[in-house]
Amino acid sequence: MLDPRLFHPDAVDAETAALNADILARLTGAPDQWSAPAAVVRENRAKGLGPFPPLPKSPRAKVVTIDGPSGPLHLRVIAPETPRGVFLHIHGGGWMLGAADEQDPFLEFFAERLGFAAVSVDYRLAPEHPYPAGPDDCEAAALWLVREGRERFGTERFIIGGDSAGAHLSVVTMLRLRERHGLTPFAGANLIAGVYDLALTPSVRRWGEEKLILNTRDIFLFVQGFLRREGDVRAPDVSPIHADLSGLPPALFTIGTRDPLIDDSLFMAGRWAAAGNRSELAVWPGGCHVFTRFDIGLTREALARMEGFVALL
Repeated sequence: MLDPRLFHPDAVDAETAALNADILARLTGAPDQWSAPAAVVRENRAKGLGPFPPLPKSPRAKVVTIDGPSGPLHLRVIAPETPRGVFLHIHGGGWMLGAADEQDPFLEFFAERLGFAAVSVDYRLAPEHPYPAGPDDCEAAALWLVREGRERFGTERFIIGGDSAGAHLSVVTMLRLRERHGLTPFAGANLIAGVYDLALTPSVRRWGEEKLILNTRDIFLFVQGFLRREGDVRAPDVSPIHADLSGLPPALFTIGTRDPLIDDSLFMAGRWAAAGNRSELAVWPGGCHVFTRFDIGLTREALARMEGFVALL
């Protein structure tokens, strides 16, 4: 069982508390992102004008272009000379924001500390390209990795993961490969602050207006944009918490206690284990939504936990 002390305010260290206070001060009363077109919000976020700080670009990153479901699909690759494995990374952003080049330090972590080639998918974004465009692109990228991974990287040791919507798309991708292609190529899944129930879990619905990265309204509108044309929130391809999760790889679920999506990780970690899979749940006191994007001690602890998890796969 979870230690309830993780959720007590006294468990939050001073640095994390100060970060949360700063985020709330910056975002409370800031211009409503929903009043601008998604393309404008993306541009502002890339400049560091959103909730997350701008991160440096890796000088060794390369772009590989493959055939996607509707045209060229770009993959951002950061790789050591002799990879020990490949991390298929899917970025977050509510299926509407973000890009493969906005988290290079995280990809560098896998390349430097773990010796993994990191391959980040620049999937199509809603609302211009709603469901199932993003999942289709991620599925195509995973199939490319299965076909060409050994020749290109010299290894077939693959893991998958991402944060927020990227964690959701990672699980959807694993399910699609199993259901549609009879493939279970991943040795593990590194899932950060995922959203797995698009009907919205209790923690999302009860969060309210507090703008600690995102709030209830934000999550609801992200879902609406993603499912603008089609998609049933009860369908496993949309809300993977409803899926048959048997036969999936070990997974590490990372979540902060100050994240509206905490129930998604608590519930999914339990369902993962109940399906007979190895499931690890790392709950971090005071961590906001995707706190791992910030350079704080809590992030370094969480990254060390991820390193340990991957090392045992």
